Amino acid sequence: MPRRIAAIVRVVRAFGLCLAVAWAATWQPSGAEAQARLDILAPDGTRLAALDRADLAALPQTAFTTHTIWTEGVQRFEGVSLATLLARTGISARRLDLVAVNDYTVSLSVDEIGPVYPVIAHSRNGAPMSLRDKGPFWLVYNYDSDPDFQRETVYMRSIWQLDRITVHPAAE
Repeated sequence: MPRRIAAIVRVVRAFGLCLAVAWAATWQPSGAEAQARLDILAPDGTRLAALDRADLAALPQTAFTTHTIWTEGVQRFEGVSLATLLARTGISARRLDLVAVNDYTVSLSVDEIGPVYPVIAHSRNGAPMSLRDKGPFWLVYNYDSDPDFQRETVYMRSIWQLDRITVHPAAE
C-alpha cells in the first residue's frame, strides 16, 4: 500500500509541475508591468489608433478627486477626456463600443459625451493602474461633482480594464 501512495504522490507532483510550467509559458505581465495599450478600432476590426499610457499622458489632462461605488475613500484620477481623445485622433463617430479585457462591452452615443466627462483614466492616486486595480484604463466620471453622474446608467458605463474602443461612424 505505501508504494501505491508514493506512486500517486509522484503523479500528483508531476501533474502540478506540468500545470506550473504551462501557466508560466502562457503568463503575460498585466497592468503596470505590461505595456498597456488602448486600441481604437473600426467596426471591421481595423486598428485606427493604438495609444499607450505615454500617448494618453501627452494629451491634455483632466485630473479630479471623487468617491466611487467600487473603491474606499476619495480617489484621484488623471486621464484624458473622451471628447479630447476623439478630437485629437480625428475620429468622428455616432456610437462607441468600449470593451474591457474580459469582453465586457459598454455602448455610448457620442451625444452622451461631454466636453470634460467621461475621462479615460490612466492613473489613480498618482500611480498607473494594474489589471488587478481596474486598469490599465478606466472610464470614469467625477461622480461627486454632479448628481447626474450618480445614476445607474453612468455607473454601468464606468468600464474598467478598458483595452479597446470600436468606433461606429455616423454613416453606419
